[in-house]
Amino acid sequence: MEEEKIIRMENVHKSYFLANGEEIPVLRGLNVEIAEGEFVAIMGQSGGGKTTLLNVIGCLHPLSEGKYYFAGEDIGEVRDDFTLAFIRNKKIGFVFQQFNLLSRLSALQNVCLPAIYAGVEKSQREAKARQILESIGLGDRISHKPTELSGGQQQRVAIARALINDPEIVLADEPTGALDSSSGKEIMQIFLGLKDKGKTVLMVTHTPEVARYADRIIYIRDGQVVDHDYKLRQSDEF
Repeated sequence: MEEEKIIRMENVHKSYFLANGEEIPVLRGLNVEIAEGEFVAIMGQSGGGKTTLLNVIGCLHPLSEGKYYFAGEDIGEVRDDFTLAFIRNKKIGFVFQQFNLLSRLSALQNVCLPAIYAGVEKSQREAKARQILESIGLGDRISHKPTELSGGQQQRVAIARALINDPEIVLADEPTGALDSSSGKEIMQIFLGLKDKGKTVLMVTHTPEVARYADRIIYIRDGQVVDHDYKLRQSDEF
């Protein structure tokens, strides 16, 4: 039986426009399929379209042309900001390289933010946030603010925040890029744990050692997928 595809993109184009009207094409007829429960890394040379692809999948940027199906629903044509915000909040969890935590809030409060926007009652969201933080080894850091946490701990808070609304897919853009190798390994173990629990994880990385944690690697060059199951070589540098 074929695995269900949580992401299916057909002939996707994405361009940006400069103030003078000049078009800058980034994605050029790209085709991608991600199976439910799969852990996929996206790799490629700098400027090849990796982050743009992640932003289109995450409904942060609308595609310019093509088809995009998320969990079987055609959302490529959706332009309504409210609908896109709902999809992002309820179905997609985001993890970024720079953590993007609010410095004035505690770890618990940072994790709760997406649940506040989703209308979850306070006691329920705080209990869920506490449970997630404890599950990733931060039970004793719940009241700490970001400035009181190490980089690895901040990224774990960011992962907990991404999970608070139980998303269908977690999107991670260079999640270990700002971390030392030891903290990076800890973060990757968390992602492996998410996959073991059935979560779909899609991660952009330029680091071969990080990409090797994934089930497969999609290699992008000049806005197109050139390999849907790329095999890393010893000489690869990104």
